[in-house]
Amino acid sequence: MSTISRRFQRLVGRMVDEERGDVPGWVLVTLMTAGLVIVLWTVAGPALTGVFEQAIARVSSF
Repeated sequence: MSTISRRFQRLVGRMVDEERGDVPGWVLVTLMTAGLVIVLWTVAGPALTGVFEQAIARVSSF
């Protein structure tokens, strides 16, 4: 194995050890993101549906 390859493996190994993160934080971020998507979808869903239907109607009329 080359020297560069060994150095790369050591560097990646150190990065993995340092970047474990904390699971409750990731769970919170995931739940907050899902909540934000649900709120945005609830607010913007009807408008996006209308825009989509108009676009399909215009394309179908050609």
